[in-house]
Amino acid sequence: MKLNFVFLAFLLLMACSTPKPPSGIDVLHSLPSISGKPQYLQSPFVTAGDRVYMVGHQDGSFPDLGWHVTGEMGGIWNHPIKLMDGFSAALTAKKSGNMYCLDKAANFINYPVGNKHHFRWEEEKIEVQRFQFVPDGREGMIVEYAISNNSNVTKQLDFSFTGLVDLRPTWLGERTNMVDAADEISFDEKLAVAIAKDKNNPWYVLFGASLNTSAFTTDTFCKTERKGLGIDGTLTYELTIQPGAMEVIQFFIAGSYQSEAAARETFSFLKSRHPIELDKKIAHYNQVKETANLIIPDKDLARMYEWLKYNSEWLVRTVPEQGSAISAGLPDYPWWFGADMTYTVQGLLATGNHNLVKQSIELLSKISQQTNSDGRIIHEVSTNGAVYNPGNVNETAQYITMLKVYADWTGDKELIEKLFPAVMQGIAWLTETMDEDGNGYPNGSGMMEIHGLDTEMIDVVAYTQQALAHAACMARWVGEAQLAARYQQQADVLKEKINSEWWNEQEQSFGDFRSTVAEAKPIVAAALVRADTLGKPWAVKELKETARKLNSYAAGKQFPFVVYHNWVVNTPMETGVADTMKAMAALRTATKYENPFGSYVTGIDRSDEPDSVVLKSRKKTFSYTGAVMTLPTGVLAVAAANYGKPNEALGYIKKLEQSFSYALPGSMYEVSPDFGMVVQAWNIYGVAVPIIKSFFGIKPNAMEKQIIIAPKLPDGWNDVAMEKVKVGDNQIDLKIIRGADYIEYRIQQSKTDWKLMVDVAGARKISVNQKEVELINPLTLNGIDQVVRIYY
Repeated sequence: MKLNFVFLAFLLLMACSTPKPPSGIDVLHSLPSISGKPQYLQSPFVTAGDRVYMVGHQDGSFPDLGWHVTGEMGGIWNHPIKLMDGFSAALTAKKSGNMYCLDKAANFINYPVGNKHHFRWEEEKIEVQRFQFVPDGREGMIVEYAISNNSNVTKQLDFSFTGLVDLRPTWLGERTNMVDAADEISFDEKLAVAIAKDKNNPWYVLFGASLNTSAFTTDTFCKTERKGLGIDGTLTYELTIQPGAMEVIQFFIAGSYQSEAAARETFSFLKSRHPIELDKKIAHYNQVKETANLIIPDKDLARMYEWLKYNSEWLVRTVPEQGSAISAGLPDYPWWFGADMTYTVQGLLATGNHNLVKQSIELLSKISQQTNSDGRIIHEVSTNGAVYNPGNVNETAQYITMLKVYADWTGDKELIEKLFPAVMQGIAWLTETMDEDGNGYPNGSGMMEIHGLDTEMIDVVAYTQQALAHAACMARWVGEAQLAARYQQQADVLKEKINSEWWNEQEQSFGDFRSTVAEAKPIVAAALVRADTLGKPWAVKELKETARKLNSYAAGKQFPFVVYHNWVVNTPMETGVADTMKAMAALRTATKYENPFGSYVTGIDRSDEPDSVVLKSRKKTFSYTGAVMTLPTGVLAVAAANYGKPNEALGYIKKLEQSFSYALPGSMYEVSPDFGMVVQAWNIYGVAVPIIKSFFGIKPNAMEKQIIIAPKLPDGWNDVAMEKVKVGDNQIDLKIIRGADYIEYRIQQSKTDWKLMVDVAGARKISVNQKEVELINPLTLNGIDQVVRIYY
């Protein structure tokens, strides 16, 4: 009885004791991770959910950063408002009086679900790990500190956490009457939380910890220079840590742009459920990894591919008043863009994020229809719904293609029927409104943001041809046979005209633009000034020769001019409109305007120096001059794959890989290798699309419940697999084994009523499930499990 009583007393004691909060750091060892580089500790990182995200520096500090709203693009955002510029934390040893600011981390580790900073206070033999993550669907986040006492004496410490409050509106907030005012802060003793409010708006942020305190002040222990109308609030906690022990303290940051009650509710939710929310987030990211899972011999490339899927999750931006969609990039493009979205969603569809794509299409469609009444698709909209640019010409064409690609992957006929009126409007806007001279080429700006390039642009024309062909398909789906025939005829005519009227034989390239000599002269002159200013003698020489030749061209006649060697000259190969011979020649020409990281945005900016003056100057001011960017490189990967050149396509993907984890571990900058956005949505396009649709040859036709299998593998990919690829309500696994005289496809699908159309061109013998079958191309199969061996 005595033993039972003691045991019962022990249980009662345990039940009455305050349990230590579960630590998020404890689960990190099982997650994928990539460590940062010491030289990039003073550069940005991102931790994100779909409602809230945080941008700071890898060393744990929060300097002002960004240019869209100068110095305000970092910190903690809950769009359409900012909550905080960040936070600071300090440890004070009571015995010695020493103080240590946690803003100079020794190292940084990135995880799919969050990130960790490691601090060492050598003087007091204290180590601190800071881990943070943002739950999805919530207007708040969790920051956890694990403080280890590595000395042989008990440490009594004060831990001070300062919230750098800055409640302010998003970019273009003034257009929707969002006007920033000074912030106020107070302390709720009952909850032991700081509560801040914008003086003139219902914008709130709360922060507090898993421990109680009554120590609150507006003083700051670790000074941070920052702009704005914000205010500081510091909470201090007393800690006693035994030798060799660790103390964990979690902070919960919750905001609202509606009411204090909503912020309080979020704070309570995070405090009580943060371990569950972390588990949910980990489970979600595991599912992201497993969907469209790539297995190849090149483990570095496979890791980049995997993390690009995670990057996409970081860029989901949900603002209930607007919708949920993939944003463009962080820190300066956290809102939505037409063109960016059209590239990005092709990668998202291939990697299985079909619901996000549908939401993105719906948001872009809604805002475009609200802004334009003629089918034009907007270029850029802030998170408060304010549209900055009603749309460049290419974006309407690319939107139409996006709908077709979406339907191919999902079979969502209902959405196509709903949006087909917008398709018809868009085609009319492109081919009638924007084609003032009636020559079949829309006039206006495309992807190149260079002054003067707003005549007839090659990317606009190539994307319009693609849009016409895709509109024809959608017209057939919705029962508009005559309209489908008309669109297809227009597409066929435009394809022929692009190859005959846009090809510059001397340059072995499609023209940047097409115009008369009179229109071309100021463009050539501007390019000369640019090349001379940047110190590019080879480009100056070439442009002077171009200027001289202009005098020999017939006045009033239009010609395809290659002036800037902009990356958009490769869009005819990206869309597949280029004749094969011209495509091969143009792809060879493209190799002249590359460096080890990829393709130059503007070819005349090409540098033969390892670190050009342009690259150095770009660090001082934000500019795309001299840039090598991931999108042009990705477009070339898609283009090369389209024309049966998998090794060359893989070469461009490997160039992209040179920028992966270069500055931010687990991410790829917008401008290679370390400039612009630290995470960029469209990066997944140039990796996932050629790998899945070309290398593995998985070409979906969900509207007809068909999947074409036509792999074109790069050299060395002899035992590879792509698992759990989503096509409509079907799922397909494809394993490929390449032998000396055969290639074997092991195909599994989840639906028996779908057809598999296997390309067997060039085969001398075929077996299916070890039985020889008749040689018919394509080989049509039904059923769940198929092993196809093709002998050559």
